[in-house]
Amino acid sequence: MDRIRIIGGNKLHGTIPISGAKNAALPLMIAALLTDETLILDNVPRLADVALLQRILGNHGVDIMAAGKRPGDHEYQGQTLHISAKNIIDTTAPYELVSKMRASFWVVAPLLARMHEAKVSLPGGCAIGTRPVDLLIMALEKLGAEISIDGGYVIAKAPGGLKGATIEFPKVTVSGTHVALMAATLAKGSTIISNAACEPEITDVADCLNKMGARITGAGTPRILIEGVDKLHGARHTVLPDRIETGTYAMAVAMTGGEVQLSGARPELLQAALDVLSQAGVSITPNNDGIKVARNGAGISPVTVTTAPFPGFPTDLQAQLMALMTRAKGASHITETIFENRFMHVQELARFGAKIALDGETATIDGVAKLRGAPVMATDLRASVSLVIAALAAEGETMVNRIYHLDRGFERLEEKLSACGATIERISG
Repeated sequence: MDRIRIIGGNKLHGTIPISGAKNAALPLMIAALLTDETLILDNVPRLADVALLQRILGNHGVDIMAAGKRPGDHEYQGQTLHISAKNIIDTTAPYELVSKMRASFWVVAPLLARMHEAKVSLPGGCAIGTRPVDLLIMALEKLGAEISIDGGYVIAKAPGGLKGATIEFPKVTVSGTHVALMAATLAKGSTIISNAACEPEITDVADCLNKMGARITGAGTPRILIEGVDKLHGARHTVLPDRIETGTYAMAVAMTGGEVQLSGARPELLQAALDVLSQAGVSITPNNDGIKVARNGAGISPVTVTTAPFPGFPTDLQAQLMALMTRAKGASHITETIFENRFMHVQELARFGAKIALDGETATIDGVAKLRGAPVMATDLRASVSLVIAALAAEGETMVNRIYHLDRGFERLEEKLSACGATIERISG
């Protein structure tokens, strides 16, 4: 099993290219099931989760061709996928595939919308709380689906096709919004989604669906209107840049000091996180090529943050911020409101010498003068990269174990950091 070895203490200087957003690429790939024509996606990141979803879609009879590199491509340029779901040969998504990644459960929506049936295993994925699928099922039932659960599988049928409806989510749900959006595009009549998630990845998927012939308005607001159409066609779409990767590298620069250009980043996708970094004493400068992040000499100021749905501070950057605050001058407070069990990185950060106290959903971080390298273990995708951030500033050597979590969400992490001066290497086996 691969590990990452880091010797801390180097400031980061240079340019880090930002990859396409995993949280948009996965639902965009799934949306290809809605049409019998080819969907071409540019800027798809090379991640373990993307490769796994290619296998899952292949199981349904989808043909996926990854285009080769073109003259002038740089090494981090995302791949181009040509996805053709001309003939769906199987509407079952088996446990052994779905159990490895939660987002693959979303295939239930396009399969049901287009084929009027689906049998999809209940999901697995990151061990951060229950994250149940009840809201997704509720949305499909509102659209007229008949749903039963048998032997760990969701069996969904819509013999006459789905019908437009009003779907009001009791709480904001990104996965529920994705599922409702995809299913409603081919439903008869109009659908209103109330209390919809406003994340940029939802807007990106809606933009792509509109290119495919869907009639969606209001994406990016709490109220989305979808006028159902009979058929969708092929299209070409570029995946938006990854705001979580952007925020992660911004915090790594803030932790180590130095100055890095985050190339291709879009500041409006993570303004709340950038505002918090500014409060912490980090220089954030948007420019034509993305965002320049610098911390030259100044200490890190403590902050108080509560995670919230977009446009609030993202839960997917909570662990990274906590790592940064272990070196702040004073006490910081981070409250996690989105997922329970999302403080699993606390005990690993403590191995570096961090001082963190938990009280329910709030963590109090008392900054320390220095961290010391240690052997640590990744517990989930975002927690694992927080350990890398801590290790970059820690004295001595850190070994990060179980890094398959990192490969799920960060494209060539060690290459991007080492190009900016970090002493970081992957050790195989």
